[in-house]
Amino acid sequence: MENPILHALFGRLTFDAFPIHEPILVATFIVVALGGAATLGAITYYRLWGYLWSEWFTSVDHKRIGVMYLALGFIMLLRGFADALMMRLQQALAFNGSQGYLPAHHFDQVFTAHGVIMIFFVAMPFVTGLMNFVVPLQIGARDVSFPFLNNFSFWMTAAGAVTVMLSLFVGEFARTGWLAFPPLSESAYSPDVGVDYYIWGLQVAGLGTLLSGVNLVATIVKMRAPGMTMMRMPIFTWTALCTNILIVAAFPVLTAVLAMLSLDRYLGTDFFTNDFGGNPMMYVNLIWIWGHPEVYILILPLFGVFSEVTATFSGKRLFGYTSMVYATVVITILSYLVWLHHFFTMGSGASVNSFFGITTMVISIPTGAKMFNWLFTMYHGRIRFELPMMWTIAFMLTFVIGGMTGVLLAVPPADFVLHNSLFLVAHFHNVIISGVVFGSFAGIAYWFPKAFGFKLDPFWGKLSFWFWVVGFYFAFMPLYVLGLMGVTRRMRVFDDPSLQIWFVIAAVGAGMIAIGIACSLIQIVVSIRNREALADLTGDPWDARTLEWSTSSPPPSYNFAFTPIVYDTDAWQDMKERGYVRPISGFKPIHLPKNTGVGVILGVLSVIFAFAMVWWIWWLAALSFASMLATAIAHTFNYHRNFHLAADVVARTEGERTRLLLQRS
Repeated sequence: MENPILHALFGRLTFDAFPIHEPILVATFIVVALGGAATLGAITYYRLWGYLWSEWFTSVDHKRIGVMYLALGFIMLLRGFADALMMRLQQALAFNGSQGYLPAHHFDQVFTAHGVIMIFFVAMPFVTGLMNFVVPLQIGARDVSFPFLNNFSFWMTAAGAVTVMLSLFVGEFARTGWLAFPPLSESAYSPDVGVDYYIWGLQVAGLGTLLSGVNLVATIVKMRAPGMTMMRMPIFTWTALCTNILIVAAFPVLTAVLAMLSLDRYLGTDFFTNDFGGNPMMYVNLIWIWGHPEVYILILPLFGVFSEVTATFSGKRLFGYTSMVYATVVITILSYLVWLHHFFTMGSGASVNSFFGITTMVISIPTGAKMFNWLFTMYHGRIRFELPMMWTIAFMLTFVIGGMTGVLLAVPPADFVLHNSLFLVAHFHNVIISGVVFGSFAGIAYWFPKAFGFKLDPFWGKLSFWFWVVGFYFAFMPLYVLGLMGVTRRMRVFDDPSLQIWFVIAAVGAGMIAIGIACSLIQIVVSIRNREALADLTGDPWDARTLEWSTSSPPPSYNFAFTPIVYDTDAWQDMKERGYVRPISGFKPIHLPKNTGVGVILGVLSVIFAFAMVWWIWWLAALSFASMLATAIAHTFNYHRNFHLAADVVARTEGERTRLLLQRS
């Protein structure tokens, strides 16, 4: 018999929610606990808590927030890729009557968590981190428009990641696939807490992403340096602008559709059931109206990265700047006209399918135009095969394969055969890994010396590159073959022994990628240990052309002691050719926002609120929500105290330093 007092205090949270009967989860918990304890012990031993709190966790400096986004993305990459290894190993073993090592309910959670984590908590933090770090520097701004909002956005994203990670040890995660289609995600078919973890984790993180989008749009539109007209912005800034416009337009749809699913589960409404006028297909339409622009939210900023890298390492101005801008804008618009190609097989009819098939083919045209722009930039260029350029070339070769398979899937009759098969899985990994992951690594390698003042170790970087690229082809090319043979996705066991060799090859490829990730970790450690040898950054380390390289490496907290004036698209290259000298007098005082712990507090309260909503602990949900409101309101009233006036001497010191550097050069 249920104890009403315990139910009132703990909702549906009981001892049964702790998966002590799952040996894999117990082992995972022990490993995570030991790793966490070791990390906390090291931070305590080296007395880093005060430094991390004052300089990083509470920072409102866009550069440090960008680095924290990238760190979050890398941490979650380890978790998300561990899920991928588990799936590949299970599928390679589950033949000849063997059930493998993952029970069905656990396997379903693994593939759901893998998709959610890789899209929302790996790809999005990588993209947002690069945009946060680079955009204000490229447009000559001292920070983003709303520095505190930037800090708050990061901690909301981190809070969403923590909420999803909690499901590993308390309760379980959704078993629905990464988009949680009803009716499977409705209470009748998923009465446990898995879908609730999914909903609240994404709601919290989605709010952070939306606010970050608003912030960056305002920054790019209103804070550009004098002379930087729209058609003089760097390509990366253009792609960031289009990306954040998509975020502002698309993420409210995700918030609304998850809110309606919450109402179905919590209050018994019927938005997405087959009863009382509801319709599951409305959920499918709404989630993909968000979901397909999300694909371009992820890929467009990396197109900007590839543009910057290609121009720099070809020693040339980017070919076809205007056409690149127009292609980016066209992709942004068309990304809203293709969402239905994700469900050609759902009975929309020949006319609707034809329209969306045509628009899907049309959107490949501006993407192909970008590819030719990069090729023509390289043509007759002085190409240097540094690590960022290696990632770019690997992207170009791999992405074209994924693009061609995408055009094939845009044909409705072909999609009827290949839909929901491993061919589709291979296709979207082909474009997402080559575009987003390779692009993120290219951007990190390219801007790392700007962020920290020394380059990443090239040996371990190239080792990681080759394991990633070769491992990718081993891991996903077999899936194209299996898809053409009719093997559907998300299968745990198989009857046909002739398929096993392909899954074994895919598992070997996943292992190679794991070695590549390990090499990346070693690269960071080795680079930090050898940073003095890698810190030869006299002048411009990459001979780059955009404005961010005109600052010191790393830039000061205020970015620019004076506001630069832009005359050309390649602003830094133009300054060097003009012999442009920064002024050393006439500085204005610099207003800088103070660091604040309010974002951290709101993030922690968001995790508590989400956890309470998942487990129906209503008093804790109400208390945490009220605390969030009170904290936010109190911060608003104290906002005028959150700025300090940097003394004129800061700017004067920067001017004197610049004058001495120019004399020496």
